[in-house]
Amino acid sequence: KEKHPDGYQYSQFCDLYRRWRGKLDYVMRQEHRAGKKAFIDYSDGLSILDLATGELILTQLFLAVWGASNYTYAEATLSQTLPEWIGSHRRSLEYFGCVPRVLVPDNLKSGVSKACKYEPEINPTYTDMAEHYGCAVLPARPRKPRDKAKVEAGVLIAQRWILAVLRHRTFYSLAELNDAIRQCLERLNNRPMRRLKKSRRELFETVDRPNALPLPARPYEYAEWYKSRVNVDYHIEVDH
Repeated sequence: KEKHPDGYQYSQFCDLYRRWRGKLDYVMRQEHRAGKKAFIDYSDGLSILDLATGELILTQLFLAVWGASNYTYAEATLSQTLPEWIGSHRRSLEYFGCVPRVLVPDNLKSGVSKACKYEPEINPTYTDMAEHYGCAVLPARPRKPRDKAKVEAGVLIAQRWILAVLRHRTFYSLAELNDAIRQCLERLNNRPMRRLKKSRRELFETVDRPNALPLPARPYEYAEWYKSRVNVDYHIEVDH
């Protein structure tokens, strides 16, 4: 105090330090193990023109991004309903030719029946699909955007390399749109990344694929789970 009369006393310094520390927004860089995770999400897609009605139908862009290599799959769907959700997963795994050990989806209803920070309730059909492919489902925590930072970055890249490239074209069917998306996707995955000097495909083939799970012999067959009430005549109703 004698040497620095304008300085802080110890208690005052500690109080100021605690206030400063409380304002910091800590960020821990995520390291992704090879072959372990693929992150799943949707983005708004492009529109297709219905020639019969003249109506523009907005599509959804399904995205799956591997954690270690950033290898990406994208396709347009008409909705985010359960059949579309499961079908997009099946096609993405066929595109990859292997299976990540963990799927990390956002908390949309088709995948997660009840979001929870600790014990989310996974949709039974989604659980059944994951069991068929031998992987686990670990949804991103609600209101924790950094849990899905990988796929959020993938959404931005897809918007730049797919949606921006195709936005001035007119598409008349979902198949036509997806053909164009696949061409853009191949350019994206084969393009060398600036910092790593390697493409997503190169990294995927050397890092993720060797450590991933193999595809099963048969693809998953879609099925929905229902709870049925037994009637007084000992029968239940079944849709078939």
